[in-house]
Amino acid sequence: MPTWQCVKQCGACCHLDPADRPDLADYLIPDELQLYLSLVGEGGWCVNFDHESRTCRIYTERPRFCRVTPEVFSDLYDVGPEDLDEFAIECCQQQIEGVYGSPSPELEQFTQTIG
Repeated sequence: MPTWQCVKQCGACCHLDPADRPDLADYLIPDELQLYLSLVGEGGWCVNFDHESRTCRIYTERPRFCRVTPEVFSDLYDVGPEDLDEFAIECCQQQIEGVYGSPSPELEQFTQTIG
């Protein structure tokens, strides 16, 4: 089973367009939903995403819902630690394909990274 890993300078997860995530209110508490919506900028991209470097400007202080940890995924999506890798890989694949298309260099890099 592959292990989930973040691909640096991908940024697909920083595309926050609520139209792509109609179920946000199902897993974010009201304060988090308000924060999430406040982060959506031009073209659906997070206002903290640096398009030039393709990195997060607030990475160390990013919101809880931007973190891939067993605790966060258990709380938000009811995904146990034993299913985290499979769930996170599927989420990333779908997000990367949705943002950059398939095939894309980003999807190819992700696939190579997770093995």
